[in-house]
Amino acid sequence: MALDSNAVIGVVGAGAMGAGIAQVAAQHGHRVVLADAFPEALSRARASHARAMSREVEKGRLDRGAADAVLERIGYVTGQTAVDLVALAACELVIEAVVERLDVKVNLFRTVESIVAPDSIIATNTSSLSVAAIGAACERAGRVIGIHFFNPAPVMPLVEIVPAITTRAITTESARALIDSWGKTTVVASDTPGFIVNRIARPFYGESLRMYEEGLADIATIDWAMRELGGFKMGPFELMDFIGNDVNYAVTSSVFEAMFYDPRYRPALTQRRMVEAGLLGRKSKRGYYDYRDGATAPEPMKDSVLGQQIVDRVQAMLINEAVDAVYLRVASPADIDLAMTKGVNYPKGLLALGDEIGPSEVLDRIVALQTEYGEDRYRPSVLLRRAVKQKRSLLA
Repeated sequence: MALDSNAVIGVVGAGAMGAGIAQVAAQHGHRVVLADAFPEALSRARASHARAMSREVEKGRLDRGAADAVLERIGYVTGQTAVDLVALAACELVIEAVVERLDVKVNLFRTVESIVAPDSIIATNTSSLSVAAIGAACERAGRVIGIHFFNPAPVMPLVEIVPAITTRAITTESARALIDSWGKTTVVASDTPGFIVNRIARPFYGESLRMYEEGLADIATIDWAMRELGGFKMGPFELMDFIGNDVNYAVTSSVFEAMFYDPRYRPALTQRRMVEAGLLGRKSKRGYYDYRDGATAPEPMKDSVLGQQIVDRVQAMLINEAVDAVYLRVASPADIDLAMTKGVNYPKGLLALGDEIGPSEVLDRIVALQTEYGEDRYRPSVLLRRAVKQKRSLLA
């Protein structure tokens, strides 16, 4: 089941993510079969690939011949039935990147399994669904694994490798080795809701929304504080607008439900109302900010005391969530910090940040919030309490 540069790679789903994964594989020498049920999606993907290769030539990273060779390695297939997708029979790895619905993915995996060889790996790019539930659709669940890229796939370095409880060790090893050979940074995450990044990042949005709903600060001020004082590349509201408020709300809702409605992950009413109103962010020209021509950006209140209060609260919640992910064996401490810096460009790994601030100070902040609000949302991680009691590093 070892995968090398001669392996043919299949990608099902030609949206931005699927097209990006296909491009990455082709640029690393693989012949690629990119399939989608909708011809217009494939047309957009083909055009996107052509533009991407032209940029590579313009920037001097590839000559025209090499760029054309990349494009020639990608085949485009329309359809969704076993007959339509017969070209996948040659693939040693098929990565699914279709709509984030379990029923759609399950049906697709059954179809793909009926086409590919018995030892081919079938992977899902899901960001929040259970890999075990998807794999249960297959007769050979041991070859099913999560390979979660971040958008845009050709640019973002992180890939989460997510084995289900039924995934064979050789599947995990082969998948990780291949993605590593593509120059990506891989981390291994357990098959838990949100994996590493989409789980641990929830307070970045959730606590910021909570402070906005309380009237502690306005959107522009919270974003300013997190950027200028917290060192984040984008503030939470800017980032939600960039991701798409519909996408961010859907991920939050999915994690909340999958975590048995743990209040830590509860979506904000503001998120729902933004989606209901069609204020989806950059793609709809309006979100938390107005992106229409002539719109004026709101000015933040640059109060350093208030700004630090905002940063301290969000950081404490993020660090507590990262520590809890270690406690619940979502991933290793090293992989957690690597994932947050490479997957969402945090200025520092959260466990390293917690050590820098001091575990006792982080615990004090969380306990103060829990005392003030009386909500389980603010419960300190057991591991954070232990680290303080034993005077040890959060990265230990």
